[in-house]
Amino acid sequence: MGRGLGALLGRTAPHDESEEVEQAAPSVEEGTREIAIGEIQPNPHQPRTRFDSASLTELETSIRAHGVIQPVIVTERPDQPQRYWLITGERRWRAARQAGLTTVPAVVREATSQQLLELALVENLQRDDLSPLEEAAAYSTLLERFELTQAQVAYRVGKSRSAVANAVRLLGLPAEAQAALNEGLISAGHARALLGLINDEDLKRALDQIVASELNVRQAEELVRRWQERPPAEDPVEESPHMQAQMRFWEKGFRDRLSTKVSLDRREDGSGRLVIHFYSDDDLETIYREIVGEALD
Repeated sequence: MGRGLGALLGRTAPHDESEEVEQAAPSVEEGTREIAIGEIQPNPHQPRTRFDSASLTELETSIRAHGVIQPVIVTERPDQPQRYWLITGERRWRAARQAGLTTVPAVVREATSQQLLELALVENLQRDDLSPLEEAAAYSTLLERFELTQAQVAYRVGKSRSAVANAVRLLGLPAEAQAALNEGLISAGHARALLGLINDEDLKRALDQIVASELNVRQAEELVRRWQERPPAEDPVEESPHMQAQMRFWEKGFRDRLSTKVSLDRREDGSGRLVIHFYSDDDLETIYREIVGEALD
């Protein structure tokens, strides 16, 4: 993983795949001392906003039995002497606090605000602890607040420049799509495909289709491609609220009956078009059977 925590700290640091492993494998740190839990506060630039309660409970059980074996790493707050910000080890600190400990073993290091964010980001990336949007927000902070280039951010966190660029693009998603990504209804791959749609309304409709039909990423990319290539509706008409509601009702009825996306456009003269989308030969056969009442030959 790029330069890693040790390089960012200016020293060699052990790297374990999880904090449970760190608990099981003692590591002797020069300069380790006991610091009161109440004197330590979370990293103000911590990109991770959610901590799994079940995982914390497991770590708490281990700490009750064995204590905190792997020390946390902290830096002294410039505004409050004898008060500290966590650099790494927030899960251990939280679990120790839950276990009722009053102190934790800690190593004090010097770190700038930029390093606090970089170190927290790298630690979480090494453990795959961040959601796609948390990762994107952390990159964005490095880019905007600390005026780094994408290449510089990529070097510091051990990622490719394109990976950083693609992650940051996710912050351009509308709120509905970001919520779906956070809730695990879609993946980052789905989200990147949706970014190909410029119109937010189209994007939201495509999102609904992806979730409802449980499309995989390749199917989502194909869906977006088809939407990008479709011709614009001809002679759009400003519908009355009653007609808008009626059109939505008809669209929903078609969609529910055919289990696919249906677009209904109406012109001023009452004519229009009904577009039924399909994404495979099986989809086409199902739609044909529903409309015609018999299977394709």
